[in-house]
Amino acid sequence: MASVKIILRKRANKDGTHALVLQIIKDRKKSIIHLGHHVKKSDWDDDKKQVKKSHPNSARLNSFLLTKHSEALSKVLEEETGKTPVSAKALKNKIKPKTGVSFFAQAQDYIDTLQKAGKYNRYIADKSRIKRFKEFLKEDISFSDITPGLLDKYYAFLKGYISGKVNKKKLSERTIVNHLAVIRCVFAHARRNKVITKAQSPFGGDDGTKIKFPDSTKTGPSEDAISRLEALRFEDQRHDHARKLWLFSFYFAGMRISDVLRLRWSDFVNYRLVYSMGKNNKVDSLKVPDKAVQILKHYEQFRENADDLVFPDLKGVDFKDDFKTQKAIAFKTSALDKVLRTFVAPAAGIEGKLTMHMARHSFGELAGDAIPIQMLQKLYRHSNVATTIGYQSNFIHKEADDALDTVLKKVKPIP
Repeated sequence: MASVKIILRKRANKDGTHALVLQIIKDRKKSIIHLGHHVKKSDWDDDKKQVKKSHPNSARLNSFLLTKHSEALSKVLEEETGKTPVSAKALKNKIKPKTGVSFFAQAQDYIDTLQKAGKYNRYIADKSRIKRFKEFLKEDISFSDITPGLLDKYYAFLKGYISGKVNKKKLSERTIVNHLAVIRCVFAHARRNKVITKAQSPFGGDDGTKIKFPDSTKTGPSEDAISRLEALRFEDQRHDHARKLWLFSFYFAGMRISDVLRLRWSDFVNYRLVYSMGKNNKVDSLKVPDKAVQILKHYEQFRENADDLVFPDLKGVDFKDDFKTQKAIAFKTSALDKVLRTFVAPAAGIEGKLTMHMARHSFGELAGDAIPIQMLQKLYRHSNVATTIGYQSNFIHKEADDALDTVLKKVKPIP
């Protein structure tokens, strides 16, 4: 039977550490599998085949080594009980992970997985965040070396980071938390690849790094501002197109622009819209409001067939390729937001920025607490009512306002 054990390689690295590897011996032939971790010789107990307590991450590392050794033994038994004889090299190929075991090797595999899944927005955002972590470290790193202490230093690094080549600014708290969250995603990805164990994660637990997303302010144009948007007309069709798309989104309870742009004429049946939301594939039906009908009538002149896109922005896009589709939507949305910000908002007397997504915020604000939460869940197409409750809490202020007035009215002015 083949023997499997964990050893510390004799050859030292430049920093004086030695690689931890799985050694497989079968028929006097050896094969090794690098485990992606390195320790000093003084921190290694060769008799017990484990890391000494003198190493700051000894508990986590030993848990990892025990798991990898157990998995390797299990694989060896599985292969050797088969009918076909296997060599040491064949056993190595069966045990060795398909991707590297270091953090950035797994991070690249995670990014590649997002791309294959067609998740363009997450791919672009997370790729940039991983690149910034590498900028902080300046080299690859083992999972066991990513500790809560290291993440605290990375947080401090991000707090002082200046982004932007022209409009230089510091990163927001939300952006910083997103950078930590993607590291957690890579850890989860490595766990699914069985490269690390749960015990190795620096997140959670009493002493682990906690990730808490800060509350964000969700505001949109007021009722009066929306009325002004409805009354506006632009000679430039690009500007009027952006205005119409924003209003169309608002008329359908703040439908996401990614869904608006993918609508086809075949989605409308007997003055009802039946469509599947791209974010969660939730299918539902809504009546077509009269105001939305007027917008549809404008675009009907460009209709070529029953399955044609309602709006022209994505014509020519290969919808079979999810990644390219999401990329096209991202570029179109950015262009629409620029038109809204530069031309539409000033013309409508809207102060501050105006984006396509703010149509959803405006609907939520006008809905307030006047519409039952279950009905809002249906309108928003949320899979879970808890999501609706959390989202709508940004726009429910009446009870708090009334409570404030109740207290302040008790203070009588002096005659």
